[in-house]
Amino acid sequence: MTTSLLDPEARPSTGFDRRKITHWIAFGFGSGLSPKAPGTVGTLAAIPLYLLMSPLHWMLYVGLVLVFTVAGIWICGSVARDIGGKDPSAIVWDEFVGFLITMLAAPPGWLWILVGFLAFRLFDIWKPWPIRVVDQRMEGGLGIMLDDVIAGVMAALVLLIASWLLI
Repeated sequence: MTTSLLDPEARPSTGFDRRKITHWIAFGFGSGLSPKAPGTVGTLAAIPLYLLMSPLHWMLYVGLVLVFTVAGIWICGSVARDIGGKDPSAIVWDEFVGFLITMLAAPPGWLWILVGFLAFRLFDIWKPWPIRVVDQRMEGGLGIMLDDVIAGVMAALVLLIASWLLI
């Protein structure tokens, strides 16, 4: 049986409940429902949010990222409990936040958005130390969010170094 987001009774195999705002946020406004590479699709879906936030004063941008992170810990943990998983791949709010952290160090321009996207995805997929340790040992909303926060910080450092060398 197939399901549709338009069907109010539909609840895809991911456990997504379209009636709950927490599910919409955790599932990256639907991007996490991608049948292939939901983390990558979720990161792509974060780009418009970044573009909306990028003109903001740096302190406001950082403040919003902090709010998104703290809210994400609760939201992702709650939704993971709802759908019964440790870190379900369909939950991609952590990718949104990780990408926004990455872009803290990015100069303006589409090239830097692409570099930030690739750097963040590399760290998120590869999971070098300490990302792997956090991913394996931490549970709940903090565990879901923290590995992507660290991946975002590491990717931001790559962007910062690259911008110093190239600009």
